[in-house]
Amino acid sequence: MSAGSVRVYADYECDFSEDVDVVVVGSGPAGAVTAKELTDAGLRVALIEEGPPFTPQDFEIDGAISMARTMREGGLRMTQGTVMPTMQGIALGGGSLVNSAICNKAPDFVLDDWCEKFDLENTTLADLDPHYDAVGEFLGIAPTPEKVQGRRNLLFKQGCDALGYSSEPVLRNVKGCRGSGECFTGCRTRAKQSMDVSYVPAAIRRGALVLTSARVESILNDGSKATGVAGRVVAPFTGRASHRFRINARAVVLAAGCMATPVLLEKSGKLANRSGQVGENLQFHPGVAIMGVFPEDVHPAFGATQGYQSKNFLRDGYKLETLWAPPSVLAVRLPGSGMAFKNRLADFARSAIWDAIATCNRSLGRVRTRSRSMTPSLVWRLHPEDVRILTRALWTLSEIFFAAGAKSVVSGVNGIPDEFFSLDEARMLTEHPLRDRDLVLGGNHAFCTTRMHGNPARGVVDEYGRCHDLRNLYITDTGIFPQCPSVNPMWTAMALAHRSAAHISAEL
Repeated sequence: MSAGSVRVYADYECDFSEDVDVVVVGSGPAGAVTAKELTDAGLRVALIEEGPPFTPQDFEIDGAISMARTMREGGLRMTQGTVMPTMQGIALGGGSLVNSAICNKAPDFVLDDWCEKFDLENTTLADLDPHYDAVGEFLGIAPTPEKVQGRRNLLFKQGCDALGYSSEPVLRNVKGCRGSGECFTGCRTRAKQSMDVSYVPAAIRRGALVLTSARVESILNDGSKATGVAGRVVAPFTGRASHRFRINARAVVLAAGCMATPVLLEKSGKLANRSGQVGENLQFHPGVAIMGVFPEDVHPAFGATQGYQSKNFLRDGYKLETLWAPPSVLAVRLPGSGMAFKNRLADFARSAIWDAIATCNRSLGRVRTRSRSMTPSLVWRLHPEDVRILTRALWTLSEIFFAAGAKSVVSGVNGIPDEFFSLDEARMLTEHPLRDRDLVLGGNHAFCTTRMHGNPARGVVDEYGRCHDLRNLYITDTGIFPQCPSVNPMWTAMALAHRSAAHISAEL
C-alpha cells in the first residue's frame, strides 16, 4: 500500500470531497489507534483532526500561552453546577500531546463491575489484556526509571514507604525521557510517544489520509446507516471557518472525545439516541492537589512530570500521584495575595506538589449543545460523599508529605488554615465539614456520555463501540466507558479502540 499524506491549513484552497472506507473523527489516543489498526487491515482511512500539528519549535514553555494554543477554549473550559476546570486538547494527537503519558490498566475489580452492571460479556481484564499488550508493545510503555524521577517524585516514594503504603513508578509511553518535566506544554525532546509521533505516522505510512485544521460538523446518513461526515476547514487558534469538505465512507468512527461526540450526534439529527443516553452520565476523575514545603531544595522542575503513583487506596475511591506543571499554572492553586502570595512562590524551589484523583460514580452531569456553536455546555455536580473522598485523599497526601520530611503543607482549601505545620493540624481536613466549592478542583479525565451497555435501551454503543442504532457508526473515545475507570484512562481507551478496530475491519 502506498504511503498516505497529511494536509495542513495552508494546503486547503477550495471545497473538496474524498471517498474512503472508514473516516475517523479525532486524532487523540483512541482515534489514532483506530486509524492505524484499520490501515493495517488494508482499509483506506481518513483521520480528521480539528486542531493543527505541532513541532517542538511550536511549543511554548509559558503555561498560559501553551494552553491558549493547544487546548479547547484556551484551557478555560469549565463545568457549571460544581465549577471545575477541565482541559481537552485541540491538536494533532489530541490530549496525548499535553498529558503526562501515564498508562494504567483499569483494575480487574472495576472491569468486573462494568460487566455486571452494564450487561457486558467480554470486557474483563482477561478479555482486554491482549489489546493492552499490543498497545503497550507498540508504544514502549514501561516504568519510569529512577534516573529521571528527580527528588520531587522520590520523596513521594519515601513518604509512602515510611507509612507502609504501596507505591510504584508510573508506567508511561515514553522513549528516552530526560526528566525535563515539560509534558504539559509539549515534549520538546519528542521522548513522549504522543499520537502525533507514534500511531498517526504509522497510519500515514500504511496509506491513511490525515486532515488537520478540519472541523467535522455533521454525520451524513440515510436514516439507516452513516454515509460519511461533512464540515469546515478552520484556521489554527482562531477557529475561523473557510472551505467546506465532505468525506464519504462505508463506516464512520467518532473519537472526538466524550464532550465533542455527543454534540456532533445531536447536531446530526439526534443520531444514535434511541436510548436517550447521548450526552448523559457525564463523569470525571475530579482531582485535588496539595503542596509540601521542605527544609531544603527539591528542584521540582527536574524529573518526570508524574513519575510516581500509589494505587493503595483505589478501593477507597482515590489514586495518588506526583505532579508538575508550569509554575504559572500551579500557582492558581495557592492561597493568599500580595506579599504572602509572593512568599508562596518563593517556596517553590523547596516544594513538591502531589495530587489525588477520585472515582466519583455518584457525581454526574450532562453535555448539551449550544446554538450556532460546536462548543459543549457542561453541567456537573460533585456529590457530598465524593467531597468526603477527596478530603480524605488530601489528608493522606498530608500524611505522606510529613512522613517524607516536609516542614509544612499548603492545602489551598477554603475555610481552613492555609498552611499546616504538623500532622495534628492537618487533621482538620477530615474533621471540618467541607463543601464542593471549598475545594480547588480540576478534572481532565472525562467519560460515559455515550456509554456502552448490553441493553440498547440503556446505552449508546455495545462493548465493541458499535452504535446500537446505526451498525456502521462506531464510537471509540472515553464516552463509551460505562463508569469511571478509577485510574488514568488513556491506556484503557486505546485498548478498547484496538479491539473495536478489529471488529470494524471484520464487518467491512
